[in-house]
Formats: sequence, structure tokens, C-alpha cells
Amino acid sequence: MSRQYPAIEKILRNGKGLLFAYDHGFEYGPSNFDEQSVEPTVALELANSGNFTGFICQKGIAARYYDEALHTVPLIVKLNGKTSFRNTNEPKSIQNCTVDEAISFGAVAVGYVIHVGSQYEPEMIAEFGRIEREAHEKNLAVLAWMYITGDDLIKPEHSDIIAYAARVGMELNADGIIVKYTGDEGSFRWVVKNAGRSKVFVVGGPRMETSYQLIETARIVSRAGGAGFAVGRNIWQAKDPMAIAHHLNTELFGENS
Repeated sequence: MSRQYPAIEKILRNGKGLLFAYDHGFEYGPSNFDEQSVEPTVALELANSGNFTGFICQKGIAARYYDEALHTVPLIVKLNGKTSFRNTNEPKSIQNCTVDEAISFGAVAVGYVIHVGSQYEPEMIAEFGRIEREAHEKNLAVLAWMYITGDDLIKPEHSDIIAYAARVGMELNADGIIVKYTGDEGSFRWVVKNAGRSKVFVVGGPRMETSYQLIETARIVSRAGGAGFAVGRNIWQAKDPMAIAHHLNTELFGENS
């Protein structure tokens, strides 16, 4: 009899998910923001009004800005992270927030980045294992960002390597796996297949040239069996963020979302 982890349903709607990623200040610095988007209150309002199924942030934003009485969007706290001060292909991202802290902020899910291929991969996998066990025991969903890196990798963007990373996330018992888009429906379908019963989300990544690219990618991801998007910059850097949110909702959940 297979074991089920129903907590993932808290950040899904009809089996799909549209996650608002707002951990960019920690990871990449303020250059990603303008005068409005730098304010966490603005980001939270966008996530609420745009019918996102989850809001991803580091613990400082969760502790100081997220209010369960005001914000209907479910909270996802990222438990590790690194800055971009050091430019290296061998990154190490270690835990900076506990599962209990995340719960105290109102989180229904926690996230963790594993830099697959880094020389520090074994440490991150071991740490994720401890977090996954505790979070599931406390009925939280667990998301794994499976980023591919490492000086020894010749083609880190190759679709087979992304599928491999998704497989690792599934075998580590992540409820949701966040990976880069492979570029076409066929190769992404293979990524989803390798993830088994884990939900696969595509990371929004750098700003796309047109909103059409983002919406078309959402259409392909959904058609290939993916759960949806974890997107940030392509929302708040857009000329009309709410229009983009509406189109993404339509692609992922249907006209009546």
C-alpha cells in the first residue's frame, strides 16, 4: 500500500499550481526589483489578487510581512539559500530556517534547494532528508528545487540531465520538484515521467522577452503533465502583472479560475 502525502494539495488547485516566487532579494540582490516590487507587501498583494496557489519566500519576509488573517495565498517558506556574492559552479546552500519556525509563520509547505552536481551535493541531500522527514511528520508539503551545476558537468541544461535531477527529487520523497524548462514538450514529458507521483513545476527564470513566451510555456508544461510554474520576475517585471497572472490562471486552471 503506497503512502500518501496530501499536504501538497494545499498549494494546488485541481491538481495544478501557480507559485509566486519571492526569494530573489536573498539569492540575487535588489537589481531584480523596482521601487514597487522591492516592497514585500506589494508582492503579497499580487500573489493574493492574482489567484496564486502559493507564495515562496525566505523566513524574514514570512515573519515580518505574511499575515494569515490578511493573506489567503498559502505560504511556502524556503529553508535554505545562498547569496550571489561568490560566483562559483560549486555552490553550497545550507539550512537557515527550521521546520518549526516555518510552521510558526503560517507555512503549509517548505522548500529546499539542492545544487545537483555540486561537490557539496551529498551534504545538501543529507540535510534535505532530515527536513523532508520532519516536515512530512508535521503535515507540511515539501518542495525541492533541483538546480544543476558543477564544474564537471559538460551539458547541465541537457534535457536528460534535468530529467535525472527530477528523478533524484522524486526518490528523495519531495512532493513537488522545481526544475528548469527543457525547451519542448517531448523532453519535458520525459522529465515529468521520471518524477513519478511528485508534482513538477517549472522555474520562471530570467525575464522572458514577451509575455507570450511565458504563457506558451505554461501551455506546453501543462500539456506535458507538469503541475505548473514557480514564477517571480516574469510577473513583477511585467508591464501588467495582473494580466499575466490572469493568462497563466487560464492556461493552468481553465477559463473559470
